[in-house]
Amino acid sequence: MGFEIPYEWTIGTRYLRSRHRSGFVSFVASMSVLGLALGVAVLVVVLSVLNGYESELRTRMLAVTSHATITGVDGAIPNWQSAAQLARRTAGVNAAVPFIEARGLLANGQRIAGAAVRGILPEEEVKAVGLGDALKSGKLTDLTPGGWRIILGSALATELGVEVGGKVVLMAPEGDATPAGFQPRSKRFTVAGIFESRMYEYDRGLALVHMSDAAKLYRLGGDVTGLRLALVDPFQAPELVRVVARAMDEDGRGFFVNDWTRDHAVLFRSIELTKSMMFFILLIIVVVAAINLVATLVMIVKEKQTDIAILRTIGAAPANVLRMFLVQGALIGLVGTVAGAALGWLLALNVEGIVHAIERAFGVQFLDASVYAMSDLPSEVHWSDVLEVSAVALLLSAFATIYPAWRASRTLPAEAIRHE
Repeated sequence: MGFEIPYEWTIGTRYLRSRHRSGFVSFVASMSVLGLALGVAVLVVVLSVLNGYESELRTRMLAVTSHATITGVDGAIPNWQSAAQLARRTAGVNAAVPFIEARGLLANGQRIAGAAVRGILPEEEVKAVGLGDALKSGKLTDLTPGGWRIILGSALATELGVEVGGKVVLMAPEGDATPAGFQPRSKRFTVAGIFESRMYEYDRGLALVHMSDAAKLYRLGGDVTGLRLALVDPFQAPELVRVVARAMDEDGRGFFVNDWTRDHAVLFRSIELTKSMMFFILLIIVVVAAINLVATLVMIVKEKQTDIAILRTIGAAPANVLRMFLVQGALIGLVGTVAGAALGWLLALNVEGIVHAIERAFGVQFLDASVYAMSDLPSEVHWSDVLEVSAVALLLSAFATIYPAWRASRTLPAEAIRHE
């Protein structure tokens, strides 16, 4: 026995293809599909852009900063070699590298800029972060003990007006009291390289020197500020850094611990909040499309009053009529949602190229790196978001279908054909 299509489905789909009155009802139904598709597409694109922004920001951030840091309570860690070896033996830790970090004032003639000065061991630093890959010129190994060389972020180098081979004076906040007054400690450095992480915060505010030079300038002797940890799973940083710190704290002196999720917690929390708010704000577009669907089905019901009366007369029950119009609403909602999800997915995959084309065409720049930390508009499609948006759109379409279908099922045959 073959499968028989219910007549409610056949009649419901035929009503959507109606050519009565110049096909006006079919046109309105098409507009309902288009409105729903655009609403779903906009939601998918916006959520994908926010996902891409968060992912790109995290990737760039972890390229120039560590997954976690352990610093001494008094600002220094003595006997750091044994502490680093202990940290490296901890499961889940890829590398533990020492660093010295302090504030400094860089000067080139009349140009002055403050920055974070980070003393590193070049051969160890590459194990913790990928900053070496961000170098536009020079290399980390150009930093040698006693060489008094420095690597600057690209924005910082531009502000100071220096290039590779140029000279800058680095002044430490600490100094010496002299008969002429307080004199900050300073040293002239040669610019050995310039890096560009595409994170304005670091490109403008970070300078790298060799750890031994930093120790001399800031008078730390053989101590370091702390240890930077590179982990197998960066998302385990909050728990794992505490495990390492407790293992290192044999004499009960204590350590300060930090990780990348805490350093930038406000930023990532604001992105998540923005994503949630944009979802609900842009959901209004889908709600408007659902309201348009109500109007479309009400018009179809009004136009098909006579047909409904005839169907009721030949034996169709109110439930059958109800199902006919539920089929129409379900089809409009399904086609609109699927088309919108596909369109949104396609646009999200190509949003960066589209934005660049618009910028070239109109001579504008949508993203200022000094404000948004990046100049490109990344996009990353999460299928969970696509499914969530699609489910909400289908649910709204289902609710929008109920009233017109119920109204059609309440049609009285005698009233409908009285004036025919």
